Amino acid sequence: MGALNLQEWNKLPISLAELCINTTLRCGQSFRWRKSEEGVWSMALHGRIIRLYQDPDNLYYRSTFPTTEIARPISSTTNASSLQDDTLPLLQHYLNLGPNLTDLYAHWSANDANFKRKAPKFTGIRILKQDAWEALVGFICSSNNNIIRISQMVDKLCRTYGPLLGRIDDHDYYDFPKPADLANSGVEQKLRELGFGYRAKYIYKTACMIAEKDDDWLDGLRNPESPAFGKDPVPGGAFVDEGREGYRLAHEELLALQGVGPKVADCVCLMGLGWGEAVPVDTHVWQIAQRDYKFGKSKHTSVTKATYDAVANKFRSLWGQEAGWAQSVLFTANLKAFSERLVAKTEVKEEIAIKEDPDAVKIEEDESAEAETIIKTDKVLVKGIKREADDKDQMLVETKHNVIRKSKRAKKA
Repeated sequence: MGALNLQEWNKLPISLAELCINTTLRCGQSFRWRKSEEGVWSMALHGRIIRLYQDPDNLYYRSTFPTTEIARPISSTTNASSLQDDTLPLLQHYLNLGPNLTDLYAHWSANDANFKRKAPKFTGIRILKQDAWEALVGFICSSNNNIIRISQMVDKLCRTYGPLLGRIDDHDYYDFPKPADLANSGVEQKLRELGFGYRAKYIYKTACMIAEKDDDWLDGLRNPESPAFGKDPVPGGAFVDEGREGYRLAHEELLALQGVGPKVADCVCLMGLGWGEAVPVDTHVWQIAQRDYKFGKSKHTSVTKATYDAVANKFRSLWGQEAGWAQSVLFTANLKAFSERLVAKTEVKEEIAIKEDPDAVKIEEDESAEAETIIKTDKVLVKGIKREADDKDQMLVETKHNVIRKSKRAKKA
């Protein structure tokens, strides 16, 4: 790719406290962003190729539109030519830059001491305003899966069924296929050949169901305060702890689709339909609820509907109308990929060993979990935390001494 010449890029002044793309784009919201060695994030979005780069003071962006000969590689210096370039308002919409994030963090911190402790290491996380259909398919793929594999599946889906927008630096960019593209005979079998497993049937069946509905059916479930790009917002109704009426209706409608359970429905409501109060409860969120918010151990091997609703309602009562946003910050803090931010360099006086509960709640487990063995050189505080498989098992270590980690294969529950 060569050295970046940012003078050729457009620039949007914004601090890392208000937006951090290195966290927002890799915390399990969207699965098509790719990052280059130079730190450039890129994706096909809304009929163009978007590239982003961020420094502490600015977000730099470029858009590349398709040429008439779509198969011809696009120069990395090509911009929007004669087309009207609406990339700035598109990015402001997609990255959800309207709310003041510093104010939101302050509000959540004032209501929650745990959030106040964690948030300073995870600033700049925004809930993306994604295309609802893409969010739906992406989170159907998330069932019993991890972020890397989900991203690989979505990439295969786009390469097989999506329109090619062009090539930059030897990489082809495909936009996301429409429901009708996945509702054809043979799609399910092809997806199985591509490694989608049982999810192939869900994607095909759901595509067929949506293709038979009105074109705007899915967007009709959106929060009217957070409409699709290019539309004006209108009030979304009064907020209650169970969520607004429009949110509850959208959640119920999504549950009728193939491969959509309560968690997937809430992921789509939050990250595809703009319902900020949607709180997806997966293994990470259940662990957070038990560890930090006094939810007791369950006799069940999976989260029951009553428990799911209780956790979500607790967080909505604590954080308010954007509870799903606040929860996503703690969810990110619970991911292995960001665990180094939670390592404190202060010595403590005692060692606390927390044994793994054999009756721990199992939610969307994976076959690839690992455990870590900690060899300490001095007294440390060790907290063993069972993670979802996409992030594997993690130890939180508080010490100012060296800690040596060794990996070993963990036994399945």
